[in-house]
Amino acid sequence: MAEKTVKIVKTRKPKEPKEAPPAKERYFEAVGRRKLAVARVRLYPKQSKIEINGRTLTDYFPTMGLQRKITESIDKLKIEEKLGMTVKVMGGGQTGQAEAIRLGVSRALVKMDEEMRKRLRRFNLLTRDSRKVERKKFGLKKARRAPQWKKR
Repeated sequence: MAEKTVKIVKTRKPKEPKEAPPAKERYFEAVGRRKLAVARVRLYPKQSKIEINGRTLTDYFPTMGLQRKITESIDKLKIEEKLGMTVKVMGGGQTGQAEAIRLGVSRALVKMDEEMRKRLRRFNLLTRDSRKVERKKFGLKKARRAPQWKKR
C-alpha cells in the first residue's frame, strides 16, 4: 500500500504598508559621486549638526577650504541654520570626498524643495564632475609624459 504524502505549504501574511516616520525623524537622502568617492547624504530639517562618518565636520575635514566646499550649496541658498546632515562617505581622497558630499547635499536639497533646482543649477552645483585620473600608458613615465628625448 502506497501512502500519500501531503505537503504542507505555509502561507505568509501580507506585509502591512510601512507608515511614514514621524516628522521629526524625516530626512531627504541623495548620493553624490566624484572621482572614486561616493557619499550618501541625509538632510534633516530643523537640526544644525553636521556628522561625517560618525565624526564632526571640523574633525573629518580640518581645512577650511574643504569645509566651505561641503557647505557651499547651503550657504548659497542662505538656509544654513535650518539644516543638519549625516554623511557616509567612502573611497577617493579628501578633495574627491568633499566634492562628492557637496553634490549629494545639492541633490538632497532639490528633493526637499524642487524650487531650489534653478538656483543650484545657476551656481553649477548639480553637475556631476566626471573627470577621473587617466591611466598610465606603457613606454611613458606617466599618462602622457614621455621620457626625455635625446638626439645623440
